Amino acid sequence: MSATIKIANAPCSWGALEFELEGKSLGYTQVLDEMQETGYAGMELGDWGFMPTDPAALKQVIAQRSFELLGAFVPVALRHTNAHAAGIEQALKTAGLMHAAGFENAFIVLADENGSVDYRTNNAGRITTEAALSNAEMQVFAAGANAVALAVKDAYGMRTVFHHHCAGFVETPAEINTLLSMTDPNLLGLCFDTGHFSFGGGTNHVAFMQQHKSRIWHVHFKDFSPTVAAEAAAQQWNYFQSVANGVFCELGKGSVDFAAVKQLLLDWEYNGWIVVEQDVLPGMGNPKQCAENNRKYLHQIGL
Repeated sequence: MSATIKIANAPCSWGALEFELEGKSLGYTQVLDEMQETGYAGMELGDWGFMPTDPAALKQVIAQRSFELLGAFVPVALRHTNAHAAGIEQALKTAGLMHAAGFENAFIVLADENGSVDYRTNNAGRITTEAALSNAEMQVFAAGANAVALAVKDAYGMRTVFHHHCAGFVETPAEINTLLSMTDPNLLGLCFDTGHFSFGGGTNHVAFMQQHKSRIWHVHFKDFSPTVAAEAAAQQWNYFQSVANGVFCELGKGSVDFAAVKQLLLDWEYNGWIVVEQDVLPGMGNPKQCAENNRKYLHQIGL
């Protein structure tokens, strides 16, 4: 049954992030080559412009490696009504590229414009209920998410998942619950990220996943170091400092019980993809070695 679950990776594991950061990230050719060499079968697009934006060129570079393209990250400041139109435009542009390249089943991986609000960025992993959006503000946020998902579905028949993420306004389990309760379950799924769930205060991955089984359409495997998170709290590190110090560690070296999550997915007869992500900053560490170690760990637990 495990053969129904395929394993991918993402450009963020090589430091190609959606943020404007110092440091040089690697080019897509090297990233894709190293993904293939370390045993992955698919990828996500990365932020706009990292991969070719011409459909024929995009199709060619992915086909050269017999990869599948699973989705693309689209950040939108959804709490602002006046950002919704531009967010829809960006999502449609991204979906159109993937669709024209032949990847009609790829997801739009919608997220907040993470890292853009100082308080949320400076207190990632330490968010209290007082820092949450108000009910009215979350209604605006949810309406924007629904609007993006509807536009993508109407234009291309493609699905949208929301990626909860530290340093954004949907970080904690409570915030994820609220967003899901306010959005259309037929339009918007959840991209469940094990590492962001842990860093955002989640403790029982399996229970949370069981609660939202029908909404989990896409899965990211990311590990989390409680030791680094404790140091981040003691030193008052912001999100990027936490990432730079390894809060998202190699799979199997943190606190996430991946074997239990894997077993739950098998029990569900989940036949989608697992995308490995080990977020690093540009130029940080040895991404290829980490990718290889992460793939070996998944083999050890039967994936």
